Amino acid sequence: MARGKIQIKRIENATNRQVTYSKRRNGLFKKAHELTVLCDATVSLIMVSSSGKIHEYISPSTTTKQFFDQFQKTKGVDIWSSHYEAMQEHLKKLKEVNRSLRKQIRQRVLGECLNDMSFDELRGVEQEMKALLMLFASARSILAFPLAVIGTLASRSPLHVTCGTLNFSQSNVAYLYNDGQNRMISNQIDTTKKKIRSATEMNRNLREFIKAARDDPHYRLVENGGEDYESAFGYSSKGGPRIFA
Repeated sequence: MARGKIQIKRIENATNRQVTYSKRRNGLFKKAHELTVLCDATVSLIMVSSSGKIHEYISPSTTTKQFFDQFQKTKGVDIWSSHYEAMQEHLKKLKEVNRSLRKQIRQRVLGECLNDMSFDELRGVEQEMKALLMLFASARSILAFPLAVIGTLASRSPLHVTCGTLNFSQSNVAYLYNDGQNRMISNQIDTTKKKIRSATEMNRNLREFIKAARDDPHYRLVENGGEDYESAFGYSSKGGPRIFA
């Protein structure tokens, strides 16, 4: 009995479609191998299934790269060059994004880019940090008053406790002394301590930077070349501390 003619159209059933693909793929690979042996031809087949899997056949006498190199030579096209240029362009964009992110991190940590600041400006930043530390210390001393002392102050006639620009009137002190606000005082103390520690660390780093800049005329902030993004500090050739951008 003659075989019925198979209508060529997409198989709707996913299972049947996969089975048919596997059978016909194996048949094509078999035919390609026969063509290689019988005719001494160089054959290459590349297939991508509907599920994204790649299957390939290449004649045993060659490799995929050699096959495409011969294709380029014969057709006068350069597949690898265009691919390399695309990769270079992608790498360039990634480097730009990396530089932008590193600049943002540097600005958030140090406030601004130190490469753009003169030695006198760095000195000014140091003085501002010292003033900030003094202000934090004053605030901490006031916030650390024993609650009993605050209660005594709150019970007196209108009184202002002043430290620099910090003013606590009787109403402020009475509010802080309220039993329901004790946790707020504790949180303020903790926050102030954290700010003091952060400012102290920044001041120490800035002092090291200024000292190294004074001792080494060739010292400056440098780009790290993208080799080590984990380290923020290193050492110059003369042993001084060095901040990497």
